[in-house]
Amino acid sequence: MQSCEISSDSADDPLSRGTLTKRQPRIVVIGAGLAGLSAARLLLASGFTDITVLEASERIGGRVQSIKLGCATFDLGATWIHGADGNPVYQLAEDHGLLEETTDGERSTGRISLYSKNGVAHYYTSGGQRIPKDVIEEFSDVYNEVYNLTQEFFQRGRPVGAESQNSVGVFTRNVVRKRLKANREDSGISKKLKLAMLQQFLKVESCESSCHSMDEVSLSEFGEWTEIPGAHHVIPSGFINIVEILARDIPKSVIQLNKVVKSIHWNRSFSEEIHYIQRTFADHNVEGQEEEEELGYRVRVECEDCEFILADHVIVTMSLGVLKKYHETMFHPHLPEEKVSAIRMLGISTTDKIFLEFEEPFWSPECNSIRFVWEDDAESESPAYPQELWYKKICGFDVLYPSERYGHVLSGWICGEEAIIMERYDDETVAQTCTELLRKFTGNPHIPKPRRILRSGWGSNPYIRGSYSYTRVGSTGADVEKLAKPLPYPKSTKAAPLQILFAGEATHRKYYSTTHGALLSGEREAGRLIEMYQDVYHGKDE
Repeated sequence: MQSCEISSDSADDPLSRGTLTKRQPRIVVIGAGLAGLSAARLLLASGFTDITVLEASERIGGRVQSIKLGCATFDLGATWIHGADGNPVYQLAEDHGLLEETTDGERSTGRISLYSKNGVAHYYTSGGQRIPKDVIEEFSDVYNEVYNLTQEFFQRGRPVGAESQNSVGVFTRNVVRKRLKANREDSGISKKLKLAMLQQFLKVESCESSCHSMDEVSLSEFGEWTEIPGAHHVIPSGFINIVEILARDIPKSVIQLNKVVKSIHWNRSFSEEIHYIQRTFADHNVEGQEEEEELGYRVRVECEDCEFILADHVIVTMSLGVLKKYHETMFHPHLPEEKVSAIRMLGISTTDKIFLEFEEPFWSPECNSIRFVWEDDAESESPAYPQELWYKKICGFDVLYPSERYGHVLSGWICGEEAIIMERYDDETVAQTCTELLRKFTGNPHIPKPRRILRSGWGSNPYIRGSYSYTRVGSTGADVEKLAKPLPYPKSTKAAPLQILFAGEATHRKYYSTTHGALLSGEREAGRLIEMYQDVYHGKDE
Protein backbone atom coordinates (compact mmCIF):
# COMPACT_ATOMS: atom_id res chain seq x y z
CA MET A 1 0.00 0.00 0.00
CA GLN A 2 2.89 2.33 0.72
CA SER A 3 4.12 1.99 -2.84
CA CYS A 4 0.82 3.14 -4.31
CA GLU A 5 0.36 6.67 -5.55
CA ILE A 6 -2.74 8.67 -6.23
CA SER A 7 -2.80 10.22 -9.67
CA SER A 8 -3.19 13.96 -9.42
CA ASP A 9 -3.31 14.95 -13.08
CA SER A 10 -5.35 18.13 -13.21
CA ALA A 11 -6.69 20.54 -15.78
CA ASP A 12 -6.97 24.29 -15.71
CA ASP A 13 -10.24 26.06 -15.05
CA PRO A 14 -12.01 23.22 -13.19
CA LEU A 15 -15.45 22.78 -11.67
CA SER A 16 -16.24 21.42 -8.23
CA ARG A 17 -19.41 20.42 -6.40
CA GLY A 18 -21.50 21.69 -9.27
CA THR A 19 -20.23 25.29 -8.99
CA LEU A 20 -17.59 27.09 -11.00
CA THR A 21 -14.31 27.11 -9.01
CA LYS A 22 -10.85 25.92 -10.00
CA ARG A 23 -11.23 22.88 -12.21
CA GLN A 24 -13.20 20.86 -14.71
CA PRO A 25 -14.88 17.63 -13.64
CA ARG A 26 -12.57 14.66 -13.95
CA ILE A 27 -14.19 11.72 -15.75
CA VAL A 28 -12.73 8.24 -15.96
CA VAL A 29 -14.08 5.86 -18.61
CA ILE A 30 -13.38 2.18 -17.96
CA GLY A 31 -13.12 0.26 -21.22
CA ALA A 32 -12.09 1.32 -24.73
CA GLY A 33 -14.74 -0.56 -26.66
CA LEU A 34 -17.47 1.11 -28.67
CA ALA A 35 -19.34 2.29 -25.56
CA GLY A 36 -16.29 3.75 -23.84
CA LEU A 37 -14.89 5.41 -26.94
CA SER A 38 -18.25 6.92 -27.94
CA ALA A 39 -18.68 8.33 -24.42
CA ALA A 40 -15.18 9.84 -24.33
CA ARG A 41 -15.53 11.23 -27.86
CA LEU A 42 -18.79 13.00 -27.09
CA LEU A 43 -17.53 14.40 -23.79
CA LEU A 44 -14.43 15.82 -25.44
CA ALA A 45 -16.49 17.31 -28.24
CA SER A 46 -18.72 18.94 -25.62
CA GLY A 47 -15.85 20.79 -23.91
CA PHE A 48 -14.80 18.38 -21.16
CA THR A 49 -11.02 18.16 -21.05
CA ASP A 50 -10.13 16.06 -17.99
CA ILE A 51 -10.96 12.65 -19.46
CA THR A 52 -9.10 9.37 -18.95
CA VAL A 53 -9.96 6.08 -20.66
CA LEU A 54 -8.61 2.94 -18.96
CA GLU A 55 -8.39 -0.19 -21.13
CA ALA A 56 -7.37 -3.48 -19.53
CA SER A 57 -6.02 -5.11 -22.69
CA GLU A 58 -3.25 -4.12 -25.06
CA ARG A 59 -5.64 -2.82 -27.74
CA ILE A 60 -8.77 -0.73 -28.18
CA GLY A 61 -12.01 -2.10 -29.59
CA GLY A 62 -13.31 -4.50 -26.95
CA ARG A 63 -15.44 -7.09 -28.71
CA VAL A 64 -14.48 -5.66 -32.08
CA GLN A 65 -11.33 -7.38 -33.32
CA SER A 66 -10.26 -7.47 -36.96
CA ILE A 67 -7.31 -9.66 -37.96
CA LYS A 68 -5.55 -9.18 -41.29
CA LEU A 69 -4.22 -12.36 -42.92
CA GLY A 70 -2.64 -11.80 -46.30
CA CYS A 71 -4.89 -9.46 -48.25
CA ALA A 72 -8.05 -10.34 -46.31
CA THR A 73 -9.44 -9.03 -43.02
CA PHE A 74 -11.38 -11.33 -40.71
CA ASP A 75 -13.59 -10.14 -37.86
CA LEU A 76 -13.35 -12.33 -34.78
CA GLY A 77 -16.02 -10.28 -33.07
CA ALA A 78 -18.61 -7.86 -34.43
CA THR A 79 -19.19 -8.36 -38.16
CA TRP A 80 -22.55 -7.03 -39.26
CA ILE A 81 -23.98 -3.52 -39.13
CA HIS A 82 -27.56 -4.46 -38.25
CA GLY A 83 -29.88 -2.11 -40.11
CA ALA A 84 -29.26 1.25 -41.69
CA ASP A 85 -32.07 3.71 -40.97
CA GLY A 86 -30.97 5.79 -38.01
CA ASN A 87 -28.14 3.40 -37.11
CA PRO A 88 -25.15 5.53 -35.96
CA VAL A 89 -22.69 2.74 -36.83
CA TYR A 90 -24.04 2.58 -40.36
CA GLN A 91 -23.82 6.35 -40.62
CA LEU A 92 -20.17 6.34 -39.57
CA ALA A 93 -19.40 3.61 -42.10
CA GLU A 94 -21.26 5.36 -44.89
CA ASP A 95 -19.78 8.79 -44.14
CA HIS A 96 -16.24 7.41 -44.22
CA GLY A 97 -16.61 5.29 -47.37
CA LEU A 98 -16.31 1.94 -45.59
CA LEU A 99 -19.16 0.34 -47.56
CA GLU A 100 -17.99 1.22 -51.08
CA GLU A 101 -16.59 -2.28 -51.66
CA THR A 102 -19.42 -4.12 -49.91
CA THR A 103 -20.83 -6.66 -52.36
CA ASP A 104 -24.45 -7.75 -52.73
CA GLY A 105 -23.48 -10.92 -50.90
CA GLU A 106 -22.39 -8.81 -47.93
CA ARG A 107 -25.62 -6.85 -47.86
CA SER A 108 -28.86 -8.43 -46.68
CA THR A 109 -32.39 -7.10 -46.41
CA GLY A 110 -33.79 -10.21 -44.77
CA ARG A 111 -33.28 -11.75 -41.36
CA ILE A 112 -29.60 -12.34 -40.74
CA SER A 113 -28.74 -15.96 -40.00
CA LEU A 114 -25.06 -15.62 -39.28
CA TYR A 115 -23.47 -15.40 -42.76
CA SER A 116 -26.68 -16.20 -44.67
CA LYS A 117 -26.29 -14.70 -48.15
CA ASN A 118 -27.17 -15.50 -51.73
CA GLY A 119 -26.68 -19.11 -52.70
CA VAL A 120 -27.86 -22.40 -51.25
CA ALA A 121 -27.35 -23.79 -47.78
CA HIS A 122 -26.33 -27.44 -47.90
CA TYR A 123 -27.73 -29.45 -45.01
CA TYR A 124 -26.03 -32.77 -44.33
CA THR A 125 -26.89 -35.54 -41.89
CA SER A 126 -24.37 -37.18 -39.59
CA GLY A 127 -24.72 -40.21 -41.88
CA GLY A 128 -23.16 -38.27 -44.72
CA GLN A 129 -26.32 -37.64 -46.74
CA ARG A 130 -27.45 -34.29 -48.12
CA ILE A 131 -31.00 -33.41 -47.08
CA PRO A 132 -33.31 -32.80 -50.08
CA LYS A 133 -34.26 -29.23 -50.88
CA ASP A 134 -38.02 -29.84 -50.48
CA VAL A 135 -37.54 -31.22 -46.96
CA ILE A 136 -35.49 -28.15 -45.99
CA GLU A 137 -38.07 -25.74 -47.40
CA GLU A 138 -41.00 -27.51 -45.73
CA PHE A 139 -39.26 -27.47 -42.37
CA SER A 140 -38.07 -23.87 -42.73
CA ASP A 141 -41.66 -22.73 -43.33
CA VAL A 142 -42.85 -24.39 -40.12
CA TYR A 143 -39.90 -23.13 -38.09
CA ASN A 144 -40.18 -19.54 -39.30
CA GLU A 145 -43.89 -19.46 -38.49
CA VAL A 146 -43.16 -20.56 -34.93
CA TYR A 147 -40.23 -18.14 -34.66
CA ASN A 148 -42.60 -15.30 -35.55
CA LEU A 149 -44.90 -16.48 -32.75
CA THR A 150 -42.09 -16.11 -30.22
CA GLN A 151 -41.98 -12.37 -30.99
CA GLU A 152 -45.67 -11.88 -30.28
CA PHE A 153 -45.60 -12.61 -26.57
CA PHE A 154 -43.88 -9.31 -25.90
CA GLN A 155 -45.04 -7.31 -28.89
CA ARG A 156 -48.72 -8.18 -28.53
CA GLY A 157 -48.83 -8.93 -24.83
CA ARG A 158 -49.79 -12.57 -25.32
CA PRO A 159 -49.87 -14.59 -22.09
CA VAL A 160 -47.18 -17.22 -21.73
CA GLY A 161 -48.44 -20.73 -21.01
CA ALA A 162 -46.95 -22.72 -18.17
CA GLU A 163 -45.97 -25.57 -20.50
CA SER A 164 -43.44 -23.30 -22.24
CA GLN A 165 -41.64 -22.53 -18.95
CA ASN A 166 -41.32 -19.00 -20.41
CA SER A 167 -38.50 -20.33 -22.58
CA VAL A 168 -38.00 -19.62 -26.28
CA GLY A 169 -36.32 -23.00 -26.72
CA VAL A 170 -38.96 -25.04 -24.90
CA PHE A 171 -41.82 -23.23 -26.67
CA THR A 172 -40.25 -23.56 -30.12
CA ARG A 173 -39.36 -27.20 -29.69
CA ASN A 174 -42.81 -28.13 -28.37
CA VAL A 175 -44.82 -26.26 -31.01
CA VAL A 176 -42.66 -27.32 -33.97
CA ARG A 177 -42.73 -30.95 -32.86
CA LYS A 178 -46.49 -30.90 -32.49
CA ARG A 179 -46.92 -29.46 -35.97
CA LEU A 180 -44.51 -31.92 -37.55
CA LYS A 181 -46.05 -34.95 -35.85
CA ALA A 182 -49.57 -33.79 -36.73
CA ASN A 183 -48.75 -33.86 -40.45
CA ARG A 184 -50.00 -37.30 -41.51
CA GLU A 185 -48.85 -36.79 -45.10
CA ASP A 186 -45.23 -36.64 -44.05
CA SER A 187 -43.26 -39.88 -44.21
CA GLY A 188 -41.53 -41.23 -41.15
CA ILE A 189 -38.07 -40.67 -42.63
CA SER A 190 -38.85 -37.08 -43.63
CA LYS A 191 -40.38 -36.38 -40.24
CA LYS A 192 -37.32 -37.68 -38.40
CA LEU A 193 -35.05 -35.52 -40.54
CA LYS A 194 -37.12 -32.45 -39.75
CA LEU A 195 -37.05 -33.20 -36.03
CA ALA A 196 -33.26 -33.38 -36.22
CA MET A 197 -33.18 -30.14 -38.22
CA LEU A 198 -35.09 -28.46 -35.41
CA GLN A 199 -32.14 -28.99 -33.09
CA GLN A 200 -29.74 -27.60 -35.71
CA PHE A 201 -31.87 -24.50 -36.19
CA LEU A 202 -31.95 -23.95 -32.43
CA LYS A 203 -28.15 -24.22 -32.30
CA VAL A 204 -27.93 -21.48 -34.93
CA GLU A 205 -30.40 -19.44 -32.89
CA SER A 206 -28.25 -19.96 -29.80
CA CYS A 207 -25.18 -18.67 -31.64
CA GLU A 208 -27.14 -15.59 -32.72
CA SER A 209 -28.38 -14.95 -29.18
CA SER A 210 -25.03 -15.87 -27.62
CA CYS A 211 -26.58 -18.25 -25.09
CA HIS A 212 -25.76 -21.82 -24.16
CA SER A 213 -29.25 -22.93 -25.19
CA MET A 214 -32.40 -21.19 -26.37
CA ASP A 215 -34.03 -22.83 -23.35
CA GLU A 216 -32.35 -20.08 -21.31
CA VAL A 217 -33.86 -17.18 -23.32
CA SER A 218 -37.02 -15.54 -21.97
CA LEU A 219 -40.06 -16.06 -24.17
CA SER A 220 -42.03 -13.18 -22.68
CA GLU A 221 -39.15 -10.73 -23.35
CA PHE A 222 -37.76 -12.10 -26.60
CA GLY A 223 -39.69 -9.69 -28.80
CA GLU A 224 -38.45 -6.53 -27.06
CA TRP A 225 -35.17 -6.60 -28.95
CA THR A 226 -35.72 -4.13 -31.76
CA GLU A 227 -34.41 -4.44 -35.29
CA ILE A 228 -33.40 -1.24 -37.07
CA PRO A 229 -34.99 -1.02 -40.54
CA GLY A 230 -32.82 -1.27 -43.62
CA ALA A 231 -30.20 -3.63 -44.95
CA HIS A 232 -27.49 -5.30 -42.89
CA HIS A 233 -23.92 -4.69 -44.03
CA VAL A 234 -20.44 -6.17 -43.70
CA ILE A 235 -17.44 -3.82 -43.71
CA PRO A 236 -14.92 -5.47 -46.10
CA SER A 237 -11.89 -3.75 -44.55
CA GLY A 238 -12.93 -4.83 -41.04
CA PHE A 239 -15.23 -3.58 -38.29
CA ILE A 240 -12.19 -2.18 -36.50
CA ASN A 241 -12.50 0.82 -38.82
CA ILE A 242 -15.51 1.99 -36.77
CA VAL A 243 -13.38 1.82 -33.62
CA GLU A 244 -10.59 3.78 -35.28
CA ILE A 245 -13.01 6.47 -36.45
CA LEU A 246 -14.24 6.96 -32.88
CA ALA A 247 -10.69 6.97 -31.50
CA ARG A 248 -9.52 9.48 -34.10
CA ASP A 249 -11.16 12.31 -32.16
CA ILE A 250 -9.62 11.23 -28.84
CA PRO A 251 -6.05 12.35 -28.03
CA LYS A 252 -3.72 9.37 -27.62
CA SER A 253 -2.75 10.58 -24.17
CA VAL A 254 -6.35 10.09 -22.99
CA ILE A 255 -6.36 6.31 -23.55
CA GLN A 256 -4.21 4.16 -21.28
CA LEU A 257 -3.76 0.53 -22.41
CA ASN A 258 -2.89 -2.46 -20.21
CA LYS A 259 -4.59 -0.64 -17.34
CA VAL A 260 -6.58 -3.19 -15.36
CA VAL A 261 -9.02 -1.76 -12.84
CA LYS A 262 -9.03 -3.57 -9.50
CA SER A 263 -11.67 -1.62 -7.58
CA ILE A 264 -13.87 1.45 -7.66
CA HIS A 265 -14.49 3.33 -4.41
CA TRP A 266 -17.44 5.69 -4.66
CA ASN A 267 -19.37 8.01 -2.35
CA ARG A 268 -15.97 8.99 -0.93
CA SER A 269 -15.72 5.59 0.74
CA PHE A 270 -11.94 5.85 0.35
CA SER A 271 -11.51 8.90 2.61
CA GLU A 272 -11.28 6.85 5.79
CA GLU A 273 -8.71 4.57 4.17
CA ILE A 274 -6.49 7.51 3.23
CA HIS A 275 -6.74 8.88 6.75
CA TYR A 276 -5.84 5.45 8.13
CA ILE A 277 -2.74 5.27 5.91
CA GLN A 278 -1.71 8.75 7.00
CA ARG A 279 -2.07 7.87 10.67
CA THR A 280 -0.30 4.54 10.29
CA PHE A 281 2.55 5.85 8.16
CA ALA A 282 3.09 9.34 9.55
CA ASP A 283 6.18 9.88 7.43
CA HIS A 284 4.50 8.68 4.25
CA ASN A 285 3.19 11.36 1.91
CA VAL A 286 -0.01 10.13 0.24
CA GLU A 287 0.15 12.15 -2.93
CA GLY A 288 -3.22 13.53 -3.88
CA GLN A 289 -4.76 13.57 -0.40
CA GLU A 290 -4.91 17.33 -0.25
CA GLU A 291 -6.35 17.38 -3.75
CA GLU A 292 -9.07 14.96 -2.69
CA GLU A 293 -9.87 17.00 0.39
CA GLU A 294 -9.86 20.41 -1.25
CA LEU A 295 -11.39 19.66 -4.63
CA GLY A 296 -14.03 17.18 -3.51
CA TYR A 297 -13.45 14.11 -5.65
CA ARG A 298 -16.07 11.48 -4.90
CA VAL A 299 -14.62 8.41 -6.61
CA ARG A 300 -11.29 6.63 -6.52
CA VAL A 301 -10.32 4.06 -9.15
CA GLU A 302 -7.66 1.62 -8.04
CA CYS A 303 -5.68 -0.15 -10.77
CA GLU A 304 -3.82 -3.43 -10.52
CA ASP A 305 -0.54 -1.62 -11.10
CA CYS A 306 -1.22 0.10 -7.76
CA GLU A 307 -2.10 3.50 -9.20
CA PHE A 308 -5.07 5.38 -7.74
CA ILE A 309 -7.02 7.79 -9.92
CA LEU A 310 -9.38 10.28 -8.30
CA ALA A 311 -12.47 11.28 -10.24
CA ASP A 312 -15.81 13.03 -10.06
CA HIS A 313 -17.48 10.54 -12.38
CA VAL A 314 -16.66 7.06 -13.66
CA ILE A 315 -18.35 5.51 -16.69
CA VAL A 316 -18.17 1.71 -16.41
CA THR A 317 -18.38 -0.06 -19.78
CA MET A 318 -17.20 -3.51 -18.68
CA SER A 319 -19.06 -6.43 -20.24
CA LEU A 320 -21.84 -8.14 -18.33
CA GLY A 321 -19.55 -11.17 -18.07
CA VAL A 322 -16.91 -9.15 -16.22
CA LEU A 323 -19.54 -7.60 -13.94
CA LYS A 324 -20.88 -11.05 -13.10
CA LYS A 325 -17.41 -12.23 -12.13
CA TYR A 326 -16.09 -9.21 -10.25
CA HIS A 327 -18.92 -6.95 -9.07
CA GLU A 328 -18.67 -8.15 -5.46
CA THR A 329 -14.99 -7.18 -5.15
CA MET A 330 -14.92 -4.33 -7.66
CA PHE A 331 -17.27 -1.81 -6.04
CA HIS A 332 -16.93 -0.21 -2.60
CA PRO A 333 -19.48 0.18 -1.16
CA HIS A 334 -21.20 -2.80 -2.77
CA LEU A 335 -23.68 -2.21 -5.53
CA PRO A 336 -27.36 -1.86 -4.52
CA GLU A 337 -29.20 -5.15 -4.36
CA GLU A 338 -31.45 -4.41 -7.34
CA LYS A 339 -28.43 -3.78 -9.54
CA VAL A 340 -26.75 -6.94 -8.29
CA SER A 341 -29.95 -8.85 -9.03
CA ALA A 342 -30.00 -7.47 -12.58
CA ILE A 343 -26.38 -8.51 -13.13
CA ARG A 344 -27.17 -12.03 -11.94
CA MET A 345 -30.45 -12.40 -13.83
CA LEU A 346 -29.45 -11.10 -17.26
CA GLY A 347 -27.64 -13.59 -19.46
CA ILE A 348 -24.39 -13.62 -21.38
CA SER A 349 -22.60 -16.53 -22.99
CA THR A 350 -20.00 -17.14 -25.66
CA THR A 351 -20.30 -17.34 -29.44
CA ASP A 352 -17.02 -18.16 -31.16
CA LYS A 353 -15.96 -18.23 -34.80
CA ILE A 354 -13.63 -20.78 -36.37
CA PHE A 355 -12.13 -19.68 -39.71
CA LEU A 356 -10.66 -22.45 -41.86
CA GLU A 357 -8.62 -21.53 -44.94
CA PHE A 358 -8.21 -24.14 -47.71
CA GLU A 359 -5.94 -24.26 -50.75
CA GLU A 360 -8.93 -24.99 -52.98
CA PRO A 361 -12.69 -25.17 -52.32
CA PHE A 362 -14.17 -28.63 -51.90
CA TRP A 363 -17.70 -27.15 -51.96
CA SER A 364 -19.72 -26.34 -55.07
CA PRO A 365 -19.96 -22.74 -56.39
CA GLU A 366 -23.61 -22.28 -55.34
CA CYS A 367 -23.00 -23.51 -51.76
CA ASN A 368 -23.14 -20.71 -49.20
CA SER A 369 -22.94 -22.88 -46.10
CA ILE A 370 -22.53 -26.43 -44.84
CA ARG A 371 -24.93 -27.25 -42.00
CA PHE A 372 -24.54 -30.18 -39.60
CA VAL A 373 -27.71 -32.12 -38.69
CA TRP A 374 -27.10 -34.80 -36.06
CA GLU A 375 -29.78 -37.46 -36.54
CA ASP A 376 -29.40 -38.78 -33.00
CA ASP A 377 -30.51 -35.35 -31.68
CA ALA A 378 -33.99 -35.71 -33.21
CA GLU A 379 -35.92 -36.70 -30.08
CA SER A 380 -33.70 -35.19 -27.41
CA GLU A 381 -34.53 -32.10 -25.46
CA SER A 382 -32.02 -29.27 -25.56
CA PRO A 383 -28.86 -31.29 -26.29
CA ALA A 384 -26.33 -31.32 -23.47
CA TYR A 385 -23.07 -32.79 -24.68
CA PRO A 386 -20.31 -34.29 -22.54
CA GLN A 387 -17.01 -32.44 -22.72
CA GLU A 388 -15.43 -34.86 -25.18
CA LEU A 389 -18.30 -34.27 -27.63
CA TRP A 390 -18.00 -30.47 -27.62
CA TYR A 391 -17.79 -30.44 -31.42
CA LYS A 392 -21.46 -31.50 -31.71
CA LYS A 393 -22.38 -27.89 -30.83
CA ILE A 394 -20.77 -26.60 -34.06
CA CYS A 395 -23.86 -25.81 -36.09
CA GLY A 396 -22.06 -25.55 -39.43
CA PHE A 397 -19.70 -23.54 -41.62
CA ASP A 398 -20.48 -20.55 -43.82
CA VAL A 399 -18.65 -19.79 -47.03
CA LEU A 400 -16.97 -16.39 -47.02
CA TYR A 401 -17.15 -14.65 -50.32
CA PRO A 402 -16.28 -13.11 -52.64
CA SER A 403 -13.37 -15.56 -52.80
CA GLU A 404 -11.35 -12.87 -54.59
CA ARG A 405 -11.24 -11.04 -51.24
CA TYR A 406 -11.15 -13.84 -48.67
CA GLY A 407 -9.69 -16.78 -50.51
CA HIS A 408 -11.27 -20.18 -49.88
CA VAL A 409 -12.42 -19.77 -46.30
CA LEU A 410 -15.15 -21.33 -44.18
CA SER A 411 -16.44 -19.71 -40.98
CA GLY A 412 -17.73 -22.08 -38.32
CA TRP A 413 -19.90 -21.20 -35.34
CA ILE A 414 -20.07 -22.64 -31.85
CA CYS A 415 -21.62 -21.26 -28.66
CA GLY A 416 -22.23 -21.87 -24.98
CA GLU A 417 -20.19 -24.11 -22.70
CA GLU A 418 -18.95 -26.07 -25.69
CA ALA A 419 -17.38 -22.91 -27.11
CA ILE A 420 -15.38 -22.44 -23.90
CA ILE A 421 -14.26 -26.08 -24.08
CA MET A 422 -13.17 -25.49 -27.69
CA GLU A 423 -11.09 -22.52 -26.57
CA ARG A 424 -9.01 -24.80 -24.31
CA TYR A 425 -7.76 -26.93 -27.22
CA ASP A 426 -4.85 -25.97 -29.46
CA ASP A 427 -5.27 -24.94 -33.09
CA GLU A 428 -4.07 -28.28 -34.41
CA THR A 429 -6.72 -30.22 -32.46
CA VAL A 430 -9.56 -27.89 -33.46
CA ALA A 431 -8.50 -27.92 -37.12
CA GLN A 432 -8.31 -31.71 -37.15
CA THR A 433 -11.69 -32.04 -35.43
CA CYS A 434 -13.36 -29.66 -37.88
CA THR A 435 -11.83 -31.53 -40.83
CA GLU A 436 -13.21 -34.83 -39.53
CA LEU A 437 -16.65 -33.24 -39.12
CA LEU A 438 -16.65 -31.91 -42.68
CA ARG A 439 -15.60 -35.33 -44.00
CA LYS A 440 -18.24 -37.11 -41.95
CA PHE A 441 -21.17 -34.91 -42.92
CA THR A 442 -20.36 -34.38 -46.59
CA GLY A 443 -19.43 -38.01 -47.08
CA ASN A 444 -16.15 -36.91 -48.68
CA PRO A 445 -13.18 -38.59 -46.97
CA HIS A 446 -10.70 -36.71 -49.16
CA ILE A 447 -11.29 -33.22 -47.75
CA PRO A 448 -7.82 -31.95 -46.82
CA LYS A 449 -6.92 -30.29 -43.59
CA PRO A 450 -7.09 -26.49 -43.77
CA ARG A 451 -3.79 -24.76 -44.36
CA ARG A 452 -4.62 -22.18 -41.72
CA ILE A 453 -7.03 -21.76 -38.79
CA LEU A 454 -8.08 -18.59 -36.99
CA ARG A 455 -10.57 -18.56 -34.13
CA SER A 456 -11.95 -16.35 -31.39
CA GLY A 457 -11.80 -16.92 -27.66
CA TRP A 458 -14.28 -14.53 -26.08
CA GLY A 459 -15.25 -16.80 -23.21
CA SER A 460 -11.74 -17.24 -21.81
CA ASN A 461 -10.70 -13.64 -22.40
CA PRO A 462 -10.46 -12.37 -18.79
CA TYR A 463 -11.40 -8.82 -19.81
CA ILE A 464 -14.47 -9.84 -21.86
CA ARG A 465 -15.85 -13.16 -20.49
CA GLY A 466 -18.53 -13.69 -23.11
CA SER A 467 -19.75 -12.37 -26.45
CA TYR A 468 -22.91 -10.38 -25.76
CA SER A 469 -26.00 -10.34 -23.58
CA TYR A 470 -29.52 -11.73 -23.78
CA THR A 471 -32.65 -11.60 -21.64
CA ARG A 472 -32.56 -14.81 -19.64
CA VAL A 473 -35.61 -16.64 -18.31
CA GLY A 474 -36.68 -14.81 -15.16
CA SER A 475 -35.27 -11.45 -16.26
CA THR A 476 -37.01 -8.60 -18.04
CA GLY A 477 -36.21 -5.40 -19.85
CA ALA A 478 -36.56 -3.68 -16.48
CA ASP A 479 -33.37 -5.47 -15.41
CA VAL A 480 -31.55 -3.83 -18.30
CA GLU A 481 -32.79 -0.47 -17.05
CA LYS A 482 -31.61 -1.29 -13.52
CA LEU A 483 -28.18 -2.25 -14.85
CA ALA A 484 -27.95 1.09 -16.66
CA LYS A 485 -29.10 3.20 -13.71
CA PRO A 486 -26.33 5.53 -12.42
CA LEU A 487 -25.17 5.58 -8.81
CA PRO A 488 -25.96 6.82 -6.29
CA TYR A 489 -29.71 6.65 -6.72
CA PRO A 490 -31.00 10.23 -6.39
CA LYS A 491 -33.99 9.35 -4.20
CA SER A 492 -31.95 7.35 -1.70
CA THR A 493 -29.22 9.83 -0.84
CA LYS A 494 -28.20 13.46 -0.89
CA ALA A 495 -24.74 12.52 -2.12
CA ALA A 496 -23.27 13.98 -5.30
CA PRO A 497 -25.09 12.54 -8.32
CA LEU A 498 -23.77 10.49 -11.26
CA GLN A 499 -20.67 9.18 -9.53
CA ILE A 500 -20.83 5.79 -11.28
CA LEU A 501 -22.49 5.46 -14.69
CA PHE A 502 -22.97 2.25 -16.67
CA ALA A 503 -22.75 1.77 -20.44
CA GLY A 504 -22.25 -1.13 -22.85
CA GLU A 505 -24.52 -3.22 -25.06
CA ALA A 506 -26.06 -5.01 -22.07
CA THR A 507 -27.40 -1.69 -20.76
CA HIS A 508 -29.48 -0.86 -23.86
CA ARG A 509 -33.01 -2.16 -23.47
CA LYS A 510 -33.92 -2.26 -27.17
CA TYR A 511 -30.56 -2.81 -28.83
CA TYR A 512 -28.70 -5.12 -26.43
CA SER A 513 -26.19 -7.45 -28.12
CA THR A 514 -25.45 -4.96 -30.93
CA THR A 515 -22.67 -2.55 -31.80
CA HIS A 516 -25.12 0.30 -32.24
CA GLY A 517 -26.55 -0.48 -28.81
CA ALA A 518 -23.05 -0.22 -27.32
CA LEU A 519 -22.29 3.05 -29.12
CA LEU A 520 -25.63 4.63 -28.19
CA SER A 521 -25.24 3.59 -24.54
CA GLY A 522 -21.91 5.38 -24.33
CA GLU A 523 -23.43 8.53 -25.80
CA ARG A 524 -26.37 8.19 -23.41
CA GLU A 525 -24.13 8.27 -20.33
CA ALA A 526 -22.01 11.08 -21.72
CA GLY A 527 -25.27 12.94 -22.30
CA ARG A 528 -26.19 12.64 -18.64
CA LEU A 529 -22.98 14.42 -17.64
CA ILE A 530 -23.30 17.02 -20.38
CA GLU A 531 -26.79 17.84 -19.17
CA MET A 532 -25.65 17.95 -15.54
CA TYR A 533 -22.95 20.54 -16.24
CA GLN A 534 -24.83 22.43 -18.93
CA ASP A 535 -25.91 25.26 -16.66
CA VAL A 536 -22.39 25.68 -15.34
CA TYR A 537 -20.92 25.94 -18.81
CA HIS A 538 -23.61 28.37 -19.89
CA GLY A 539 -22.85 30.48 -16.84
CA LYS A 540 -19.17 30.42 -17.75
CA ASP A 541 -19.87 31.56 -21.31
CA GLU A 542 -21.99 34.42 -20.08
